Amino acid sequence: MIGNPVRGGSYVLRGLQLLPEKKLRVFVLVPLIINILLFSLALYVLFNQLPDWIDSWLSWIPGFLSFLEFILYPLFAITAVLVVYYSFSVAANIIAAPFNGLLSERVEQLLTGRKVAEASVKELLAIIPRSIGRELAKLAYYIPRLILLFILSFIPGINLFAPLFWFLFGSWMMAIQYCDYPMDNNNVSFSAMRSQLKKQRFTGLGFGALVQLGMMVPILNFIMMPVAVVAATIYWVEEHRD
Repeated sequence: MIGNPVRGGSYVLRGLQLLPEKKLRVFVLVPLIINILLFSLALYVLFNQLPDWIDSWLSWIPGFLSFLEFILYPLFAITAVLVVYYSFSVAANIIAAPFNGLLSERVEQLLTGRKVAEASVKELLAIIPRSIGRELAKLAYYIPRLILLFILSFIPGINLFAPLFWFLFGSWMMAIQYCDYPMDNNNVSFSAMRSQLKKQRFTGLGFGALVQLGMMVPILNFIMMPVAVVAATIYWVEEHRD
C-alpha cells in the first residue's frame, strides 16, 4: 500500500488541534522559541538578499535567451525560498532536537496512557549527543540528494521543473525529519524508520507537504515545528506503533 496523502495531511491538522493541550505546554515552549528566532532570521535574509540572488542567477542567461527572464524570475524566486527555508529548518531541528524528542515522548504518553518516568538532569544531558547524532545521520542522507537537486536546478530545461522537485524533496525531508522523533524514542533505527515511511510513501509525502506549506506561511511558520512533532507522533502511534 503506497498510502494516502490526504490522510498524511490530516495528521498535521490534528497536531495543530492538540498543540494547546495543557500537559504539553512546557515541552512546546523551547522548540517554539527556537523556531521563532530562526525563521525570523530566515525572513530577514530573504527580504534583504532575494532580489540580488535572482539578479545574479539571471545574469548567467545568454543574451539571446533573455526573453525567458519573465518565466525564470518566479521559478528562481520559488527555488530560493525553498532552499532558504530548507536550510533554516535543518539548523532549527539540530538545535531543537533534544527538546523535540521530549515533546514527542510526552505526546505519545498522552495518546497511549503509557507512563514516562521523569528524567533526571543527567539523563536529559545524555539525550543531547544522541539527538544531535541522529540529526547528523539525517544530514548524511540529505546532503548528497540536496547537491544533486541543486545541480539539476541550473540545467536548462530541467530547471523549469526545479520548484516541483524542491517541493517534493522538501516534503519527503519533512516526513523523515519529524517522524524520526517518535521512532527514535522507540528505538527504531534511522534506516528502519525510512523503510517504514517508504511502505506508505504517499502518506508521508502528504504529511510532509502540509508541514512544508505551513512553514512558508508567515506567523504560522513560527509554530510549525512543535505542530509537526505532535502530528508525527500521532502518525507514529496510529500507523506504525505495534
